[in-house]
Amino acid sequence: MQNVIAINAAARQGIVAAQATSDEMLLDSIANGGRTAMHVLYSRHNVRVYRFVLRIVRDTTLAEDLTSQVFLDVWRTAKKFERRSQVSTWLLSIARFKALTALRQRRHEDVDQDDVLEIPDQADTPETSLARSRTRTILRACVAKLSPAHREIINLVYYHEKSVEEVGAIIGIPQSTVKTRMFYARKQLADLLKGAGIDSLAA
Repeated sequence: MQNVIAINAAARQGIVAAQATSDEMLLDSIANGGRTAMHVLYSRHNVRVYRFVLRIVRDTTLAEDLTSQVFLDVWRTAKKFERRSQVSTWLLSIARFKALTALRQRRHEDVDQDDVLEIPDQADTPETSLARSRTRTILRACVAKLSPAHREIINLVYYHEKSVEEVGAIIGIPQSTVKTRMFYARKQLADLLKGAGIDSLAA
């Protein structure tokens, strides 16, 4: 009985230690077959990867399947991670490739990522909640009018809080192109929001 308790305690200590470990160190462990590290990395990033994929494919079942595929790839290819970007950026790169491939296979021509900016509600009055809900609805409608390339930029920069360098790594385009797309995406979105009665993204 004491041996079992000791084993369980050691296992818990291993999980706690892994949770306090950086993503890069987790990948090193995964590359050596570390299942606990894989579990922790999955727990840390699966929700964000799932939501990112869902905004591209717009299908919950497919998004769940693709998310599983992303982490299966991580398990298989952890040794290939070259540390040229953050682990989260690498994960989204894999996720994006799989999502767009799935869309092409289904012959979808348009990547719909209109639900990209979440505005948290914090103890609002009913009136404030209604106003925020209306703003979110208008925002989604305006973002939906952007081109797929511009929607993708808005998604990564505002929702996933990625830097210009990280966005370039995920999409596979030069940083100058990211900046250009972001400039025109923000300009067009601001015009659309103004036309809908919202003066800025801060609304």
